[in-house]
Amino acid sequence: MRYVLRGLVAVVLSAGMALADDARVITTTGIGTVETTPDMATLRLGVTHENKEAAAAMAATSEGVTAVLARLEAAGIAPRDMQTDQLSLQPIWSDYNSNSRDARKITGFLATNMLTVRVRDLDTLGSVLDLVIADGANSFNGLSFGLQEPKPSQDAARADAVKDAVDRAQQLAEAAGVTLGPIQSISEQGGFARPQMMEMAAARSAADVPIAAGELTVSAQVNIVFAIAD
Repeated sequence: MRYVLRGLVAVVLSAGMALADDARVITTTGIGTVETTPDMATLRLGVTHENKEAAAAMAATSEGVTAVLARLEAAGIAPRDMQTDQLSLQPIWSDYNSNSRDARKITGFLATNMLTVRVRDLDTLGSVLDLVIADGANSFNGLSFGLQEPKPSQDAARADAVKDAVDRAQQLAEAAGVTLGPIQSISEQGGFARPQMMEMAAARSAADVPIAAGELTVSAQVNIVFAIAD
């Protein structure tokens, strides 16, 4: 893990300096960031089948999901890391024909069962994808990387953000010929994690799906209001 201090988003020398002493403040906004390697991936995959009969479509989908869940469990995915997040059965309608007086009809049904799966061992991610696809997963709606324990990175980014805001306030006070006073208030805005440049991971075997793990950037932003001492 390495820490990177980013620049200031906004720095404001309050117009209140021209007002009464109790309104003389310097307000700064600081940002801190931490670049770190993800150690967890979240997948959204599932099975979808179409059939003229609703029961048959759902049965085929359920059979496929059962096989996928069994394969995931065999690959070492814990039950707490597998969750159904969408189960649907939708009619399939005939095409609309403006030249025909016939009403649109239901021609079949589409059954879908989607799973959210957390993979905590990224070395197995490519092989897990390969296995579940081979066992019937035919719908894949995304992959995201994250941290199993994000707090250390969040704390480090928050500390960098405060340092950034303090440094900027000191620079402003010096440039303005005033003395920086005590902190009046601190507020935090929403932090976030975003993927950085990806590096293609080597496939564990020729059949594995290649995965780019790359890095995450965890950011924090704080606003600090300082009194002006003189």
